[in-house]
Amino acid sequence: MAHIHPTAVVDPKARLADSVRIGPYCIVGPDVELGERVELISHAVVEGHTVIGEGTRIFPFAAIGQIPQDLKYKGEAGRLEIGSDVIIREHVTVNIGTEGGGMLTKVGNRCMLAIGCHVAHDCIIGDSVLVMNHVLLGGHVVIGDYAVLGGGSAVHQFARIGKHAMIGGLSGVENDVIPYGTVMGNRARLEGLNLVGIKRRGYSREEIHGLRNAYKDLFLSSDDTVLSDRVQAVKVTYAGLSAVKDVIDFIEADSSRALCRPAAGGHAS
Repeated sequence: MAHIHPTAVVDPKARLADSVRIGPYCIVGPDVELGERVELISHAVVEGHTVIGEGTRIFPFAAIGQIPQDLKYKGEAGRLEIGSDVIIREHVTVNIGTEGGGMLTKVGNRCMLAIGCHVAHDCIIGDSVLVMNHVLLGGHVVIGDYAVLGGGSAVHQFARIGKHAMIGGLSGVENDVIPYGTVMGNRARLEGLNLVGIKRRGYSREEIHGLRNAYKDLFLSSDDTVLSDRVQAVKVTYAGLSAVKDVIDFIEADSSRALCRPAAGGHAS
């Protein structure tokens, strides 16, 4: 049976795996499902229609599955799904989804939500994403696998962060960030590629070299062609390179936000 501290308040309708551990003064609501080896260390609150995957740890004073900070919310039964082996540190807030965003907020596997960060309603976070201290994600933000969001950064609602991207600390991100890109500043500007993250993921020299050249062709070209024309040219020149295809697919996807671009004098490293 799950190990529940006598001071914890756990609704009898909650579904708990046998290896769950719930520490002092935690609260677990009736529509919550906790997988194997989930641990609520102490003073954590998990409410709403929330499913938490195996091995996830939730630290003190986190508030998970609460209703959204959205004035359009009318009590609909939005959901929250958190994957396996996620670390949720102190004072993190993650809200359920709403009718305006598919009714689902989702955090992937092996993520870390560091102290004080906020994941708003209808956000979709991929696998192995690092969301560092006091990061603020507006509603409907989509973040790709392996992205890193530096401490104190803030992402505008509906913005997309591509996989393997790096957001510099204290950056205000109001536009979409390409996969593998690095942005920083207020408002954030594309500063180049997240080469450190790309190398750590084991990309080949050929792939990295092609990605750097494609970045230059897309964003640092001295000619007067528009971005859509440069995209078509890059498709042909770098056909067969998966990382370049990731960037092109991201640029061509439907989005309600503009694309984050370099400031004058931007570079590709």
